[in-house]
Amino acid sequence: TGVVVMAGALLEQAEKLLDRGLHPVRVAEGFDQACLLAVKTLEEISDTVEFTKEDTTPLFNTASTTLSSKIINVHRDQMAKIAVDAVLAVADLDRHDVNFDLIKMEGKPGGRLDETELVQGIVVDKDFSHPQMPKVVEDAKMCILTCPFEPPKPKTKHKLDITSREAYEKLYDQEQAYFKEMVQQCKDCGANLVICQWGFDDEANHLLLQNDLPAVRWVGGVELELIAIATGGRIVPRFSELSAEKLGRAGTVREVAFGTLKERMLVIEDCANSSAVTILVRGGNSMIVEEAKRSLHDAMCVVRNLIKDNRIVYGGGAAEIACSNAISKYADTVVGTEQYALRAFADALDDIPMALAENSGFSPISQLSAVKSRQVTEQNPHLGIDCKAKGTNDMKEQLVFETLIGKQQQLLLATQVVKMILKIDDVIMHGQYD
Repeated sequence: TGVVVMAGALLEQAEKLLDRGLHPVRVAEGFDQACLLAVKTLEEISDTVEFTKEDTTPLFNTASTTLSSKIINVHRDQMAKIAVDAVLAVADLDRHDVNFDLIKMEGKPGGRLDETELVQGIVVDKDFSHPQMPKVVEDAKMCILTCPFEPPKPKTKHKLDITSREAYEKLYDQEQAYFKEMVQQCKDCGANLVICQWGFDDEANHLLLQNDLPAVRWVGGVELELIAIATGGRIVPRFSELSAEKLGRAGTVREVAFGTLKERMLVIEDCANSSAVTILVRGGNSMIVEEAKRSLHDAMCVVRNLIKDNRIVYGGGAAEIACSNAISKYADTVVGTEQYALRAFADALDDIPMALAENSGFSPISQLSAVKSRQVTEQNPHLGIDCKAKGTNDMKEQLVFETLIGKQQQLLLATQVVKMILKIDDVIMHGQYD
């Protein structure tokens, strides 16, 4: 949202400058100069927050700030805790690295938003292939297959004429032999669970049930890869290549049912190789679930940014006002037409705190001018718009902050977009000159 507001404000200011006769390239250069100064100012006014795996309060506060404006802010604290726990589960704090590929998000409509939970494992939107198969597999050794449970098919077109009962029985016995050999190869390698990318017919399904070999079919390629990474297994393309070393291992694989419709999902927990986690998002309908997933993704990105670089800037428009003051001061020292673009950039930065003040029911101009003058006189870059009406403009006291990386990326991206638009000379539309 910040990028869109900022880009819109910059384009508005650029239009005024173009009407005055300034060349678009000059405006773009001035904006670029102002943006670099703003990024440098953000670094100077940033604070460092310290956290450990035991003390995650700064991460929790940052995630809470991100979720404040989202539709799920009613359950803000619970969602913030889920986001922080999920990122820390796959984070390497020593290397300041987070592997986002190990965090999976699954949504299931038909429940309450506060039923959203973090599962220490992988959740797959599938169920066991036969209703009589056991619902829980302890100490699972799974073979992960990309080959179908069916007899091989010739590559060319073929036709088989069966003219007698003996011929039919011979064909049936041959098919049964194929199925039994496949099931036996799975059993021989020590597997007690089969996960297959393709489907298999009732015949194979029945044989698997008779041989006490629970199976899951039609598992997608991405999910298959994630299961293989998490459980330490290898994806096997042919039954003949199955061996004990290629099996994935997990503590428990269980089937859980949700809601009145008894929709089923598989939960793979205590994976052997890694700390893969899944966030299972619940909601009244699919729209709420999708919105919750987007909001949680935003919160996790912010937590990841803080782990990569633990510097923060304060919200409530405080950072934008500080950058605006710094650019206005620098513009006084610049000779030439660029100073107009610099001042325009400073004015565009003021749009964000003004929008915050207006949305909070305050008078935008009087609030902005008051905070701006206080920042200059008190030399305090943490002063912003008191949106929560807590009686203090100090965002440090209100614990409203966001990551330095995120704020810098907002400004750089908005400036980049505006520069790109300014360099468009003309738009030729189809049929314009007919």
